[in-house]
Amino acid sequence: MRTIGLMSGTSLDGVDAAYVETDGERVGRFGRALTIPYPPALRRDLRALLDAAPALHAAGRLAGDPALLDCARRLTEHHAEAVAALGAPADLIGFHGQTILHRPAARPGERGHTWQIGDPALLARRTGVEVVHDFRSADVAAGGQGAPLVPVFHRVLAEALPKPVALLNLGGVGNVTWIGEGGELVAFDTGPANGPLDDLARRALGQDCDRDGALAAAGRVDAAVLARLSAHPYLAAPPPKSLDRLDFDRAIREAGVPGLAPADAAATLAAFCAACVAAAVRHLPAPPRQWLVAGGGRRNPALMRALEAALAAPLRPAEAEGWDGDALEAQAFGVLAARVARGLPLTFPGTTGAPRPMTGGRRVPAFS
Repeated sequence: MRTIGLMSGTSLDGVDAAYVETDGERVGRFGRALTIPYPPALRRDLRALLDAAPALHAAGRLAGDPALLDCARRLTEHHAEAVAALGAPADLIGFHGQTILHRPAARPGERGHTWQIGDPALLARRTGVEVVHDFRSADVAAGGQGAPLVPVFHRVLAEALPKPVALLNLGGVGNVTWIGEGGELVAFDTGPANGPLDDLARRALGQDCDRDGALAAAGRVDAAVLARLSAHPYLAAPPPKSLDRLDFDRAIREAGVPGLAPADAAATLAAFCAACVAAAVRHLPAPPRQWLVAGGGRRNPALMRALEAALAAPLRPAEAEGWDGDALEAQAFGVLAARVARGLPLTFPGTTGAPRPMTGGRRVPAFS
């Protein structure tokens, strides 16, 4: 199938779009990929929605809030622009939408919730292509974490690599996929990654991110604050586990990060991201022979240096294997769209804690 995968991640930086030819189990060809940044006003409004989402959910206003509906429309129009800019004919679009709240069940019997905004019917009308969406809900309804979703794609990518291997994505939140010698999958969110650093850069510098890790490189890690952060119970909890973009905000405040000079805060947050990844190693079935890093965090030299110091294994960017580290998640949703069309599983007990391999996703025909 000719697919276009669309991803707008927890960093809120924009829309990634990628063309993939795939049957959902293999990739025949990767085509063009691109990123279209969100306009500042849309990014600001989406960030405000993250803060408002828990109250909207508690009040049962998941569908009717005017600001939310306006954001969803603008976000969808931006995704349609990304499809048009890609300029590739497609049979399916994999549309993740923008996560604004992720609350999987914390214990058996509890009801979880995951919330991605976006209008798949509008996207289908704007593009004239069938849209596959709502990839997470079936897994969450069955008691799974609903995240991460990309491990089955990582297994396709890493088929020829020596195992075990770990693929680390550093977006707003970090997540790891461990692939064993027999193709076994273990995956989970490691902890905060770019999200807190981006928020700090916005407050301290008026920038969307700590470009080139310059702020973090200028600072010193506060050992006491880092120790308090590293004692967070999430790091010791065994998988399956996943995070909301803002789950660590309170812990970061209470640990004393806001009281540090901006450069020291950035250095400490980068060190904490690395500590989260190092803590994840204890939950893997065997130490990886190498780590391959994708996502925006790989462009932060301070963060990569902290990871190299924390991990006792080779650490390389995704490009070292000829992959596009900015496009992997968008490519994944192209593959996942094909899997939905073929009724293939998206999630597994080792990736989300689902009770069995789970299908999912919903389809909106073109021009519906």
